[in-house]
Amino acid sequence: MNERDNSKPIPFCIRLTHEQREFLEEQAGNIPLGTYIRQRLLGEKPQRRNGKRPLKDQKALAQVQAMLGASRISSNLNQLAKAMNSGSLPVNRETREAILQACKDIEFMRQELVRALGLRPPR
Repeated sequence: MNERDNSKPIPFCIRLTHEQREFLEEQAGNIPLGTYIRQRLLGEKPQRRNGKRPLKDQKALAQVQAMLGASRISSNLNQLAKAMNSGSLPVNRETREAILQACKDIEFMRQELVRALGLRPPR
């Protein structure tokens, strides 16, 4: 009556130094670390994933993304662009182009941060 449920994996914990973990994460690339270790130990065939290798300092990237979101720069520029387009903010051609380019640049930065962190972009 005490049969094991083989459908659920059994967790296993291993202690590593910071250097060991960093080495393994570098070797794993964009494969989850647990999957990489299991493949190496048990000789499982690696499953290739599409995408680029994650950047080393993901914590810093995540902080930059959070700061960009919290700064409301994107929202403020969007409000300037709307006021400019509606005519309530008089601007010359050069200023108009600078505001529109700033909006595009911030959107590009956000997209690149999302991509670098391996996150899915919002739909």
